[in-house]
Amino acid sequence: GDTVPDVVFKCRVRDESVPGPNPFSWKDVKSSDLFKGKRAVVFALPGAFTPTCSSTHLPGYEKAYEEIKGLGVDDIYCLSVNDAFVMRQWGLHQGLAEEKSSKANPLNPGNFQKVKLLPDGACLFTRGMGMSCTWDSERGFGERSWRYSVVINDMKIEKLFVEAGKVIQNSGPDPFEVSDATTMVKYLQEAHSKK
Repeated sequence: GDTVPDVVFKCRVRDESVPGPNPFSWKDVKSSDLFKGKRAVVFALPGAFTPTCSSTHLPGYEKAYEEIKGLGVDDIYCLSVNDAFVMRQWGLHQGLAEEKSSKANPLNPGNFQKVKLLPDGACLFTRGMGMSCTWDSERGFGERSWRYSVVINDMKIEKLFVEAGKVIQNSGPDPFEVSDATTMVKYLQEAHSKK
């Protein structure tokens, strides 16, 4: 039950007062804005637009969104060490439905209706979670996040799934076995049935 890092995410939200084709303004959203008093699922991945992240990791959670919410989860976030611009374009590219009006979640309007994309552009949350890694000679990536998923319950870690059981620097393989949506659903079902 360690506490997750309370950091600032530099986000972009829809702002109709901004003229032109890109009506967005900057908004600082803190971890506590998203996780305090809530039960959330976060899955983290090495990069927007990268193959496994795009073909399986994000789509799996998007597909399981209603099922996960039905198991006592308030919201689901996909975190990557990418900036808000990249995360938005990736979400649109993935066909996620944009949330254009509701302000129910601090990342909206302008993020997405189901899985919300969380830009950890400066790697602050990732470092605080001890999940920072660099794939310099392997993929030409600077500092990014190792692949993991976590259930955060009121700012505390309820359950953590880390690929390969630990962070591996400059790893050749990109393991994807335990941070997937299916594993998460199974855990949530078991936790739910124990209540």
